[in-house]
Amino acid sequence: MRDFKDLSKEELLAYVTDAAKNWLAHDGLWFQEVEKAYGIEKANEFNRNAWEKLTVIEAKRIMKSFGIESGGGLDALEQALRFRMYAVINVWKVERPDDKTLRYLMVDCRVQSARHRKNMTPHPCKPVGLVEYGDFAKTIDPRIKTSCLSCPPERTTEDYWCGWEFTITD
Repeated sequence: MRDFKDLSKEELLAYVTDAAKNWLAHDGLWFQEVEKAYGIEKANEFNRNAWEKLTVIEAKRIMKSFGIESGGGLDALEQALRFRMYAVINVWKVERPDDKTLRYLMVDCRVQSARHRKNMTPHPCKPVGLVEYGDFAKTIDPRIKTSCLSCPPERTTEDYWCGWEFTITD
């Protein structure tokens, strides 16, 4: 019998991708069940409360696993964003317009694409995203401030599903 130590790099990468898809599928199914039972506002409230805790856990684990030092600024944040579970399965890009600004743009979001395929309204993820991305960034470096560029229900561009801008002060 084989186990993880016997897998090739390609097999491990495929497994990580499948694990990320399973994680997101569970998250989405859970959300949809709460949405059906209690409405989207209550589902978002529960989701926001969970992300308030999970995003800090995820940031700390990424920092520990990949040797990212606390207080490392936007470079540390960019590195950490590359190791989030979303990074494996969504299409995203980073822009660095200057040395004090980082933009993280979710070009293709599996959550929104799945809802679109099911003829559902876009997930109004901005309230959750403010907590998720804001607390993730603060865990990496407390000097980082987060703002939303565009995100449902206030999507202002067709170029990406959501966009987050991170700025740092000295």
